[in-house]
Amino acid sequence: MSADVDGRRRAVGRGRQVLQQEAGAVAALAARLDAPFADAVALLAGCTGRVVVSGVGKSGVIARKIAATLTSTGTAATFLHPVDSVHGDLGIVGRGDVAIVLSKSGETEELFGLVSHLKRLGVPIIAITGDLGSTLARHADVALDAAVEAEACPFNLAPTTSTTVAVALGDALAVALFEAKGFRPEDFAQLHPGGALGRRLLLAVRDVMVTDNLPALGPDAPMRECVILLAERRGTVAVIDEGGATIGVVTAGDLTRLMERRRDFLDLPVRDVMTRTPKVARPDELGGAALFRMEQHGIMAMPVVDDRGVLVGMVHLHDLMRAGAA
Repeated sequence: MSADVDGRRRAVGRGRQVLQQEAGAVAALAARLDAPFADAVALLAGCTGRVVVSGVGKSGVIARKIAATLTSTGTAATFLHPVDSVHGDLGIVGRGDVAIVLSKSGETEELFGLVSHLKRLGVPIIAITGDLGSTLARHADVALDAAVEAEACPFNLAPTTSTTVAVALGDALAVALFEAKGFRPEDFAQLHPGGALGRRLLLAVRDVMVTDNLPALGPDAPMRECVILLAERRGTVAVIDEGGATIGVVTAGDLTRLMERRRDFLDLPVRDVMTRTPKVARPDELGGAALFRMEQHGIMAMPVVDDRGVLVGMVHLHDLMRAGAA
């Protein structure tokens, strides 16, 4: 009985120690917050596109949370995995965007391909890092100091205090940003189902799908035609048969992987490249359900088909997010 009591006391003591350590790290962060934070808020406030948030591992989890917080407070934001970004998903990034990139060390190799592409596109980068002398910080337009003295982990290994500081810094950016943009309580209500009286819960795929000039090719079309459509029509091409039924899909990621395997690909028929069991959506499907499947499978766009499988539209992940399906 005594051993059990001692164990419970030790657990409570360790819990308090962790909370105190992490609270102290956040307080220290607040004390040293300075001009770069204001610069970051100004960059985000001036963003005419969307905020792209990225990170690897635990930093990736925090990046997703920051993107979600920004979206719920009136700033269009999305998470982009840095590895996927260099295999076709970079197509979602536009010149009016701003990027937030997280890395405790600032030396995460998986990030550098993304950073290089962002610089080439002229997309401003805000770094959240524990090392202001790191490679990431040096290449960022604004570097925010998220350093901690030690992790709460007794071995100083598991990301604990550092992730708490990073998520707190993300919250600080989001709140300062929506105040700078004049975001109002009624604006917040409109972005949430309770405040919008459930309207967004009923958003259907047909409400946001693209129906004009659909990117579609027959299976015998050469890849040279597909490359043009991929560049012009947001990175996804449906493959249809003579009756208009969707039998496959080719994405920008497929093209990237094909180019890595062989050079003489332009004359290949799309049937040799397409995914033959594509994920598709229905016009009357709830937008939230379609969005869930797209995020689950890492899909940026899905063909929309009728009951006969005939292509009737194309739905894009970011259109669903902007419409409030998230």
